[in-house]
Amino acid sequence: MPKRTRAGTLLALAVTGLTLGATLAAPAEAAAPKAPGFLKAADLPPHPSSAWTAGKVTAGVPEAVEQDRCLSMALGGHGSGTWYREFRTDLDTSARQISVRSSTTAAAKGRFARLDKDVKSCAARIEKADPETEARLKDYGALRVEEGAHVYGLHTVTSRGASDVRLLSVGRDGKTVTVVDWGQLGGFRDAPVKAFRKTTVTAVNKLH
Repeated sequence: MPKRTRAGTLLALAVTGLTLGATLAAPAEAAAPKAPGFLKAADLPPHPSSAWTAGKVTAGVPEAVEQDRCLSMALGGHGSGTWYREFRTDLDTSARQISVRSSTTAAAKGRFARLDKDVKSCAARIEKADPETEARLKDYGALRVEEGAHVYGLHTVTSRGASDVRLLSVGRDGKTVTVVDWGQLGGFRDAPVKAFRKTTVTAVNKLH
């Protein structure tokens, strides 16, 4: 009887040891990366007749950005360390913020430079891809916020008469780059440039 008790105790200890060993050997799950700070609906240029609604901050890159001629080369297919948030009104105005956190400051600088270059040249690429669309870019200048930001306007008119205007800004704070993209029907005179510049400053300041 004492021998059985001793054997049972040893077996229990052995099982416990194996379980503990397996627990210690199992790698700890990597915590999901935390998203940078994002704009809220109230941070966007006020719409004269409709309130903004903000979607959730979501990891990855939306399909619309993957196909966008201004942003896809620098952001398309880059899901790791990327988040976005969609905004909409009840009318024809919408917006989006996309943020990318790089592993190094140098990589973030490179992405900022690439995005800035791509936005500057996207009007020409739009016309080349679709000769029936006229595209014009306006440079609304740099903003002094954190490591910098730049604001652009893009107006497109199709052969069918559709007229759309976008405001695009690229900003950086440390290892994080953000893009704010606002758009609606209309032309440059319909774009709230002053308010959008303020929105861009808020977006960069909120990253960290």
